[in-house]
Amino acid sequence: MSFWRHYLFIVCFIGIAGALSVRVVYLGVTERDFLQEEGDKRSIYEKRLPAMRGMIYDRNGEALAVSTPVFAVAVNPLQFDANSVALQQLSKILDLDVESLRTLLSNNAHRGYLYLKRHVSWEHMDAIRQLRLAHLTLEPEYRRYYPAGESSAHVVGLTDIDDMGLEGIELTFENSLRGEAGSKTVLRDREGRIVDDLDYGRAPRFGSDLHLSIDSRLQYIAYRELKSAVVGHGAKSGSLIMVDVKTGEILALVNQPSFNPNGPINQREPTRNRVVTDFYDPGSTIKPFTAMAALESGRHHSETVIETSPGYFWVDSKMIQDPVNLNTITLAEAIQKSSQVAIAKVALDLPRDAVFDVLQRSGLGDYVGTGLPGEVTGLFSNVGMQSRVSRTAMAYGYGFTVTPLQLASAYVALAGHGSRLPLSILKQDRVPEPQQVFDAEDAREVIAMMERVTQQGGTATNADIDDYRVAGKTGTARVLENGRYNDERHVAWFAGLAPVSDPRIVMVVLVNEPNTDRASGGKVAAPVFGRVAAHSLRLLGVRPDIMLNDPLPMDSVLAGGSL
Repeated sequence: MSFWRHYLFIVCFIGIAGALSVRVVYLGVTERDFLQEEGDKRSIYEKRLPAMRGMIYDRNGEALAVSTPVFAVAVNPLQFDANSVALQQLSKILDLDVESLRTLLSNNAHRGYLYLKRHVSWEHMDAIRQLRLAHLTLEPEYRRYYPAGESSAHVVGLTDIDDMGLEGIELTFENSLRGEAGSKTVLRDREGRIVDDLDYGRAPRFGSDLHLSIDSRLQYIAYRELKSAVVGHGAKSGSLIMVDVKTGEILALVNQPSFNPNGPINQREPTRNRVVTDFYDPGSTIKPFTAMAALESGRHHSETVIETSPGYFWVDSKMIQDPVNLNTITLAEAIQKSSQVAIAKVALDLPRDAVFDVLQRSGLGDYVGTGLPGEVTGLFSNVGMQSRVSRTAMAYGYGFTVTPLQLASAYVALAGHGSRLPLSILKQDRVPEPQQVFDAEDAREVIAMMERVTQQGGTATNADIDDYRVAGKTGTARVLENGRYNDERHVAWFAGLAPVSDPRIVMVVLVNEPNTDRASGGKVAAPVFGRVAAHSLRLLGVRPDIMLNDPLPMDSVLAGGSL
């Protein structure tokens, strides 16, 4: 009996050995390519080579966005030892809680690849390598750094952890700034470490650099002064934009509150670029355009006499009034003292769509086209202009909305003596072809009226600058709330240009809902203009014109000459 058991055992052993031999032969012959491929997958690896993002510079070559080399720490959770003694040391280097790290590995044990931490500085690389942890890799990547910080945050924007543009210029020009990653083939050992480069494959293509129209010096001054005004007046927010009249280039663009693009950003951070996204009733900043419509009609000039007594009058069921009775004043004085009554009476004497037509030619209601994300057109329409109330409201800046960007574009047309230029956030190699939208002499006459606003008796004496002639207009607009204007909430505006003899800059300042008894544009926004413009004109090398009472010849203006 035992003999047969022994015999049966031998037969079974021989059978199993034979079957295994046949299987080995089969795999070695018929499945050789497949097995080789599977083995290569575990030893030969195509490594991604990140491409550096293009640099962003200001108009003078100062860096606004740079890419710094960092690396990511990643593991293969299927093979990584989560209980390794060295894990404690790794957690200290990465500034991570060791138990949280173990939990992360445990929850992702089914995955073949897992980031432990991104954007680790290179100074930690040697310390991590010395731990000699199996199945841990260090992947090179880039992190964006913004030297100007908060002052240029809304213009430049920021990128996400994968170096993709999220806001501002980083988003608008994502396709040109982002490069194209390269690759190389490497050999890894059984613990996942790279031991040899097999093929360099394709080199990364770096992104293209950009040169903005922004002047970092003016940007910082604008940011500082706007922040001081917003904080000092307890306002909700503020915006400022400065444009070069000669070229249409945006020299400064700032908002408050701002954010730090180099730190962690949460959803509550004020990343919205209010200059292009937020719109408000422009208030009395529109009155110079009503004056332009009056001049174009041929029925009025700067010395046209207007009776405003007793300081108010009725338009159908709407009473329009001035803070005080100004009695008999001229059109120029109506701009200087910002008379609602006078401007309303002038508007009713004009053809129905005259004011709307002037505003439309100045660019209101259209996209400015800078390419900055989130740009809106505001609300602007001539629907309802058959109503006398609507016509008068538009004449002094109510019943429609504009962005600070749009208002700046419109004032560039005035400052350019009727010549309208497209605005640009990029540095221009050549000045684009202007469009003549107003008569040059009419524009000069309106600017002369606006200059009186900053002089004694005007509403914006705080915008005056030593050595330079300034023209502008204040605006104090009530905030629309639930379909009605709230008399307790205001937006303070000032839009102006300098120097008057040969305008170089246009600037629009907005302070949203200042918490002060003196919430007017003349008290809140105009001083910001004065301080920023005083520094900016000197930094730009613009010669003072306080003693030059005569404007430059038109051919000099068109040639882009400066004093």
